[in-house]
Parts: sequence; structure tokens; C-alpha cells
Amino acid sequence: MINNNFIKRHNGPTEADTKKMLQVIGVASEEQLVNEIISPDIRLPQPLQIGTGMNEYECISHLKSLGAKNKQFRSYIGLGYYNTITPGVITRNILENPGWYTSYTPYQAEISQGRLEALLNFQTVISDLTSMPLANASLLDEATAAAEAMLMFYHSRSRAQVKAGVSKFFVADDVFPQTIEVIRSRAHFLNIEVVVGNIAKFTADENYFGVMIQCPNQYGNIVDHRATVAAWKEKGMQVAVAADLLSLTLITPPGEWGADVVLGSNQRFGLPMAFGGPHAGYFATTEKYKREMPGRIIGISQDALGNPAYRLALQTREQHIKREKATSNICTAQALLATMSGFYAIYHGPDGLKEIARHINILTCVLNDEMQKYGIKQLNNNFFDTLYFEMPEGKSCTCQVEEIALQHGMNFRIIDKYHFGISLDETTALADVNEIVSVVCTAIGKIHTDFVCDPVVCGTFTGIQESIRRTSAYMQAPLFFKYRSETDMMRYMKKLENRDLSLNRAMIPLGSCTMKLNPATAMFALSWPEFANIHPFVPADQVQGYLQLIRELEKDLLNITGFKGLSFMPNSGASGEYAGLLTIRRYQEANGQGHRNICLIPASAHGTNPASAAMAGMEVVVVECDENGNINLDDAKAKAEQYKDSLSAFMVTYPSTHGIYEDGIRTLVKIVHDNGGQVYMDGANMNAQVGLTCPGFIGADVCHLNLHKTFAIPHGGGGPGVGPIGCAEHLAPYLPSHILFETGGEKQTGAVSAAPFGSAQILTISYCYIKMLGSEGLKQATMRAILNANYLKERLKDYYPILFTGNNGHVAHEMILDINGIDKATGVAAIDIAKRLMDFGFHAPTVAFPVHGTLMVEPTESEPLAELDRFVDAMIQIRKEIADIESGKADKDNNVITHAPYTAKMLMGNDWTFPFTRQEAGFPMESDVQDKYFPHVTRINDAFGDRNLVCKCFAE
Repeated sequence: MINNNFIKRHNGPTEADTKKMLQVIGVASEEQLVNEIISPDIRLPQPLQIGTGMNEYECISHLKSLGAKNKQFRSYIGLGYYNTITPGVITRNILENPGWYTSYTPYQAEISQGRLEALLNFQTVISDLTSMPLANASLLDEATAAAEAMLMFYHSRSRAQVKAGVSKFFVADDVFPQTIEVIRSRAHFLNIEVVVGNIAKFTADENYFGVMIQCPNQYGNIVDHRATVAAWKEKGMQVAVAADLLSLTLITPPGEWGADVVLGSNQRFGLPMAFGGPHAGYFATTEKYKREMPGRIIGISQDALGNPAYRLALQTREQHIKREKATSNICTAQALLATMSGFYAIYHGPDGLKEIARHINILTCVLNDEMQKYGIKQLNNNFFDTLYFEMPEGKSCTCQVEEIALQHGMNFRIIDKYHFGISLDETTALADVNEIVSVVCTAIGKIHTDFVCDPVVCGTFTGIQESIRRTSAYMQAPLFFKYRSETDMMRYMKKLENRDLSLNRAMIPLGSCTMKLNPATAMFALSWPEFANIHPFVPADQVQGYLQLIRELEKDLLNITGFKGLSFMPNSGASGEYAGLLTIRRYQEANGQGHRNICLIPASAHGTNPASAAMAGMEVVVVECDENGNINLDDAKAKAEQYKDSLSAFMVTYPSTHGIYEDGIRTLVKIVHDNGGQVYMDGANMNAQVGLTCPGFIGADVCHLNLHKTFAIPHGGGGPGVGPIGCAEHLAPYLPSHILFETGGEKQTGAVSAAPFGSAQILTISYCYIKMLGSEGLKQATMRAILNANYLKERLKDYYPILFTGNNGHVAHEMILDINGIDKATGVAAIDIAKRLMDFGFHAPTVAFPVHGTLMVEPTESEPLAELDRFVDAMIQIRKEIADIESGKADKDNNVITHAPYTAKMLMGNDWTFPFTRQEAGFPMESDVQDKYFPHVTRINDAFGDRNLVCKCFAE
């Protein structure tokens, strides 16, 4: 059988193309190029030990065999995870469609109008169901959303509270246990005292700044908190409520009883449990917090012609601006999952969602009545989908209930010897309820008779007393009534897809973001039930396929990174940064060095670095870069020595954010270690390390890996991401652990996300990617990424200044084009070139990062020579247009670049008044005529959107 054919499919340039590119660069081989770029002292002494790459057929067969080892039991565990039905139209047209999953975060809004509209729809669903005026475009999961609420409250304390040092946060002990653990982890190094206790006995006083409650609570009970919340608010308390989203179609939403934040998970809105993720956490709040709310907000603005247009609102909250002053390190969203959930809500509409909720609640009522008929006491007064049972006195313990349930292929939540819980969902049928009751009856020695439903009688059942039932309308915008047929829904999705530019249409040369191929073979498992329909808290014997995959992926990543320990719990790159710093601090604390809190960070670092350090309770000290873009080692040494008694860590990106393999990296590592600190390596640029060098070999102590960059998980329009951390042997015992599933370090350092393995389902993608490339393929992919970047550099250097280069004038896997001189001479800024590239059918490179007035270009290894040349041709043509401004041929304020991009409506209109032709504007390259991409809107007015903040759809 043919082996390792995936290498040829993944890498863009053919062998013949490679020879041409090497000639342009002026080297004889890729090995020579790499040898001229990377210092020999950090080159790996031996090849990776991954093995020979599988072909795609072998990989699929292998993954199927792993999936077969997972047991698809019916899970009634609850705790925020439920079986759900993903409509086929969403699976087929969103999840399995690269037009949606290969798009990037919508920084270039003009070519992101489809996903921005989809995310605004999601925000509207959340805002309406919670009765809160504002919602963001999703967070990572429910537990981290709760931690973000606590931090937002902490940073929003009144002046009097800050002055008095108020630092207590109360969490009800009936909040989900995984949420409590994440809150505790987040608070530990921020001097926030988390008090967990019985909410009924809690008395608010001036020592508390906030409180967190769950409704329904972890046992399923719905408590009317309206009076207590009002009393807390009178005493200056800030209140967060974790709420089941579907339940809010039936019960009074927290926004109507005074909550400051309503948060939770939208997993049950069409997303499979997936052994814990990825899912989107939702977060809704009041106008008071609009500039403090974590995450991304989609707003409605207008373009230059006054047409409505969507864009990211209030971008001043982004970490690259606030850096260590940021109150959150969230720089992404679970956009793909939020998009799916938004379409789920649209497809069902308000009536359909209520029908699903009533179906669940009616069956829960049947289960409640039937269990009590056989002597099983139920302890919840009001309930939606979850019941809390107590074994009859003198009868068997819950261990027998569990044993018999497992024999029937069911998972119950066993709380203790005498109590267990059952949570129903939209997949539950009456036959399932009868089988549940039968299982319990067998355990207690009773004879069970099936319940037969009278539809008229059952239609009157409710587990929710009238005083707390929802009476307000929700989701009344026309959007939620238009798309009932699959035909309508399919066309709406396609219409939005066509408004975007994603990787299935053109190269997205975003520096630092690594927009490489997301191989189709690696994506198939996302739709397989053997990986999708698994609750994250099932017994380990039910997930042997998952655990084998995780162990094997861990082994491969440890080999790739040179580390000894690894955690998959962080479910984004920024979360990985935080988890890595937390591991360092836990280690230092355990060794009597908890006072170490200084984090040295280069001026060139990504903004999440200082934001993550601040979240870990660290004080950031900036280290300068020299004129060549390298870390100034003299400054690093001076500051390391200055803070040697309190130095905790140095955060370094390698290759640097400037796209250079800095020769002084080992010297830097020694400086940090000699002064008592640990080296944190930001893994954003691991795509230039794999197979050539690695963090462990260089000497780093911990590093996060962006699996959504280097290891081929799609960006999904802004998420999901996965940010596992690898670490040296001495740090491994302090890796994050989980309260409900054994994982992490034996020192028990707490959780950083809701699920033990983070977004476990999409680990299948990176697993396949690594197995198909194998040792040689992984190295070759890295070398091809370096080749592509240096080819672009050579082709463009005579047209645009290259800001930084390394050894022998080469770059690493990305490069920075300096536009500042052009801007000064002509007024054409980097952002103008970004907008003009849309008319050529390209997404822009990264704008103004890491240096103001620049474009950072990263082609990745996946782009073929023809696409690289198309990009070069576009950039040269734009340079000619700039030259016309320089020479005076084109007006400085009224030229083809100033007004870009151009929509089809503009080009076809009767009022063309520009001093250049329609063809020059809309068809700048002859090759584009037969395959033209048109932006849906022209240049967006960001200031208008911020002055007139609108973040949801409204009923007409």
C-alpha cells in the first residue's frame, strides 16, 4: 500500500516548484536554507520519533478502530452536558463546510460579513433568552465564563470597596463542581477569597463584592432568588447567575430579577457533548459593563456609503492595546460553535425551542411521578430537566442502581451512597423514562410497570410553579420566524457563507496565525457519534478509545516539544498561556517561592502574554528589543538581575514575533535560570520549530501549543482553539487537575477549564495530522513553511522594506513589511493596503502587529507556488498604485486605494464619480475576471459603530 502520500497533499509547492523557489532565494536546497537560518546549537541532534506517516485511508481506518473502543451509553449525568440533536442542515452546511470552519477571526470585517451576521444572531439569542441587553460572541465554556464574571466584578468594585480592600466572592455550593474549581484556580494568585457555602444561609455584607449562583442548580432545583438578589443589590453586591439556556424558555430569566451577569453553556443548542468540547460559553450583561465585558462583541455599524455593516465592536478592549492592564486575556471566541448554536435557535425559532423544553420538562415530570410511586423520594421542589433522588430507607445503596444502569448502557449521576441524579434532554423518549424507572425498581426489589402517556394529560404536566414561569416574549425579530424549511435554512447559510472570504477560496497570509490547510481526512471524525456522543464525566472504561488517542497524541507532542509532561485542559492559546504561568507559580509556591511574581516580557510580545501574566497575579516588566528586532540581552540580563529575588518567569516567543530565529535564545534561557526564574515559551510560532528544534531542547520550562495553528485544527471564524501546555519534568506534578476525572499533576493544582481534556473532540484533528505526516513529513512541512516565507521575501523586498531579517538576510516562517515610509510619503497606511487586497481576492496579512504601520505575512507550507505568485502580483500592483500617488498621477486623497474595497453594487451603479475606471477599481488583475470575489460592503466606519452601539437584532 502507498505510504505517506499525505505529505504531497499537505505541502503546497511541488518538488519542481521548490527548485524554482530555491533559485529565487539563492540556495541549493531546503537544508542549506535552514542551516543558514537556524543556529546549529539549537538544531535537534536526531529526528523525531513519530514513525512513518500513514496514508489517508489507513488513518481513517485507525481512527475508526479507536472510536469503536468508546462506549456510547445513554448519559443522564447532566452537570452542564446533555445529549442533543444537531440538525442535519447545520452539520452538512456549517460543521462540514470549510467555508465556515477555515475562516479567521473577523478582523477584516468587510470580507467577514457572513460570520459576523451569524454571530450577531447568536448574541441576539443569548440576550433575548437571558433578558440582558448585551451578550458577547461567546467564551470558552461555562466554567471559564463564571471565572470571567468574577474578575469583571472584581475590577468593577466601587472606589469605596477598592479602598477598603473588599476581596471576597461568594459561590453557592450547588453551582456545578467543575465551575467552582475553575473559579478557585482563577482567584488563587489574585488575592480574591472565594467563599463556597449554602446560599440559603449566606448573608451579604460589606466584605463581599459579588456572588455566583446557579439556576437550576447542580441538583436540578429551581429556587426563586428574586427577593434575595434585590437585597444583595441594595448592599452593593454584584450578582452572576449561571443558567441553563434552554430552561430560560420556561422560567423567569435572571435578567428580569436583577442579575448583573447571566452566563452558561450553549452546548445543548445543537452541539454534541464531545467528551467535553468544544462548546461555546455564553455571557450576557448590562449596559453598565459594556466596556468591561470579556471577549468579543459584534456590533452593527455602517460602511462608507451608509449601508448597514457588521464589525467587531469596542476593539479597545483587545489585549494588544491594553496588555498588562487588560482585565481578561480572552482574545478569541468559540465562534464556530456559537455560529452552529445560533443557527440551531433560528431553525427551531422561539416556539420550537419552547416545544423542545416542554418535551423535556413533561418527561421529567413523568419520571418524577413514576419514581415516587415506587418509593424513591425526589428532593427538588421545582425542576426543569434534572431530578435529585434519595434511596428509600433500608433499601439498597446507589452502587446497585449504578451497576444495573451500566448493564442497561446508561450513566446516572451517583452523588453519594444514598443520592443520585437524573438529567433528561431532547433525545429522551418515554421508553427511556420507563427503562430508567425499571432499572431503579430492579435495584430496590420492586416490580415495574411501564407508564403509558395520555397526551392530553401529559400536556398539563409541569415541574415549574406558576410564580417563576416565563411570561415575557423572546426572539421576536423577523429572523427567527423566516427559516423553517430546510431549503430556506440551507440558502440562508449559503448566502452568509458567500459574503466571507475563507481558506477554501484564497490564501490567508496572516502572520502569527498560521492559516494552513485543515485536511479533510482529519475533519471527518467531528461528525462521528463514537467521538461526539460521549459525556465528559463517564467512567474511564467507557472512553478507552479517547484515552488511547489522548495518550498517543501526548506522546507525540512530548517528542515534538522535548518535554516530560503535558495537559490538554486549556481550550485556547490564551488559556494555555495562563495555565503555563499558573503551573510555574504553583511549583514556586510549593517550593517556598510563592513571593516570585515578576514576569519579564519582550516589548514585541503578543498582547495576551502580559494579559495572561496579570491574570496569574504577576507584575509585568518589559524588556526592550534592539534595532534588529531581537530581544536586548543586556536589558534582559540587567532586569533579571534587578528582580532576581522575585523573578518568576520570562515569556519569550520563538521564533520571535518579528519572524526571526534569535541566536541568543540559549543565552536568554541561562540568564533567566541563573536568576531563579522559569522560561515560558509562547508556542504561537511552533510551525517554524517542529522537527528542526524544540522548546525542551532549547531549555524552556513550559510552552503552550496552538493546535489550531501548528497542528491543523481550523480557526472556525475565531475559534475553537486548543492550547495544551508541555512542561519540563520538575513542573509536571503541578499541571492542572480535575475534580471529576483523573488527569493532570499529582500535586492537584486545580482546573483551568470545565472539562478534563478541554476541547477533546477536536484533538482527533491534530492526532490525524501528526500520524499522516509522520516524522519526516512534520519536518518537511516546517521546512516548506520557511521556504514559502523566504520566497515571498525575495519577491517583495524590492517593493516593500522588510523590517527585520535574521542570519544571512533570511526570515523564519513569516516576515514583516514596513509600510511606515509609504504612509509618510503618500498617506497610504497598512490598513489601506489591507482593504485594497480585498479587491484582489485576498485576506490581508496581519495589520499593525507586532509593529505599528506594518503588515506581517505568513504563507504557511500549504500554499502552492501559483497562489504565492498571485499574492506577489497583487502586492506589486498595489505598489504601482502607490507609486502613482507618489508621482502625482493619482490624487493623494482620492485614489483607487483610498476608497477600497469596491462592492459589485458600486461597480455596477450609475453614479461612478471616481477619477479612475471601474475596471481599475474592481478588476485590477486580468486573471481575476473569471473568478472575482466581491466584498459585501465597502469600508466600514468603526467610529460610527462605537458611538451607536447596537449588538443584537430587534423585532420590527
